[in-house]
Amino acid sequence: MIPDSNDPELNGKYLGTITKDFVKISDILKEASYQVRSRKFSKYPIFPISKTDQPIGQLFLGKDEKDLDWNYYITYLDEFIQRKLISEENLEEFYQSYKDPDEFCCLFVVDQDFTSFVYIPYPEE
Repeated sequence: MIPDSNDPELNGKYLGTITKDFVKISDILKEASYQVRSRKFSKYPIFPISKTDQPIGQLFLGKDEKDLDWNYYITYLDEFIQRKLISEENLEEFYQSYKDPDEFCCLFVVDQDFTSFVYIPYPEE
C-alpha cells in the first residue's frame, strides 16, 4: 500500500467532506501530531479516518462528538508495519512521500473498497 494523494476517486468522492471536517478540527489534529512526536512515540503520526468503525489505531474524535462526517483515529507507522499495511520493502517509499508533520496532516482514508493516504496542509496561523 503506497501513499497516493492524486487518486481521482479521492478528489471526486472524498475531498469535499474531508476538507469540511478538517477545517473544524485541524488544530486538534495538529496538536495531537505534535504530542506523538514530542513524546517520542513516533516520528510518523497517522490519522486513519472512516465513516464506520475500523480496527486501525484508537478512536480519537468520533463523528458524533464534533458533528463530523468521519471518525478520526490516531496511530503511527509502527502499527501499519505490524498489520502489514506497509511492507518493509515499501518503507523507503513511505518515508519519501511522508510530508512534514508540522505542515501537513497524514490521513489514511478507509471507506469500503477504497483506502488511501492523504496529506492535507494545516491552515496558516
